[in-house]
Amino acid sequence: MIDIQNLSVSLSDKPILADYSLQVAPGSVLAILGANGVGKTTLLNCLVGLCKPSAGTVTARGRIGYVPQLFQSAFAFSVLDIVLMGRARHIPLFGAPRAQDYGIASKYLKLMKVGHLKDRAFNELSGGQRQLVMIAQALSSECEILILDEPCSALDYKNQSIVIDTLRELNASMGLTILFSTHAPQHGLEVASHVLLMRDRQRYEFGAVEDVLTAENLTTLYDVPIAKAAFAPGGKFTFAPSFER
Repeated sequence: MIDIQNLSVSLSDKPILADYSLQVAPGSVLAILGANGVGKTTLLNCLVGLCKPSAGTVTARGRIGYVPQLFQSAFAFSVLDIVLMGRARHIPLFGAPRAQDYGIASKYLKLMKVGHLKDRAFNELSGGQRQLVMIAQALSSECEILILDEPCSALDYKNQSIVIDTLRELNASMGLTILFSTHAPQHGLEVASHVLLMRDRQRYEFGAVEDVLTAENLTTLYDVPIAKAAFAPGGKFTFAPSFER
C-alpha cells in the first residue's frame, strides 16, 4: 500500500504541493492527471525517494520500479544492458548478471515488443522506443509497485496501446500496483481503478474512476469545455475537448 499523509513539498523555497493525503491500496491502478507544472512529477519523485517532503509522510510498502518521463544514457550501453540494470537489486555486490538475469531481461523486452532491439545502442533509439525499453527495465526489477511518469507521452497510437494493454495485464495477472501520470483521460478510463486530479498545489480530487473522472471535473481541471463522447456500442466512451475559435 502507498500512504500519503499531509504531504507538502517546496523546491528552492517555492511551494509545489501542500497538504496532499491519499491511500493507494495494493492491486490498484492510479491515473494522475493535471495541467503542466501542477506537480505530478514532483509527487511521483516523492514516492520513489528522489524528492524530500517539506512536511508530511510518504510510505510505500513494496519494491518500487520507476519509469521516468525522459531518460538518456551518458554511455553507449546496449538495450539489453539498460534492461539488465533493472536486475541490480538481485545481483550481489561486484557480481555479474547470471543466466537467470538475462532470461528475465529478455522476457520483458519481448513483452514490450522491443526484443528485436536488444543489441542496438540505447541512445540510437527513438524516444518512443527508449520509453518501452525503460518500462522493460522497471519490470525486470520484479517490482511490486510500478510508477510511470507520462509513459505514453512519446509514443504513437500503436505503442500507446502496447503500454496500456501491458499495464492492464500486469495488474490482472500479477496484482501489480501501478501509478502513472498522463494527459489522456482515456488512459485512465482504459486501465485505472482510481484517479487523482491535481488542480493546483493544494486542491485535488481522489477516488474511484467512475466517481472522479467526469466531464465536469475535467472541464474545471483544464479550463476548456470537455464533453463525454460515446464511440462504440456497449457504453464505451471517451472525453473530448471543444476548443473555441
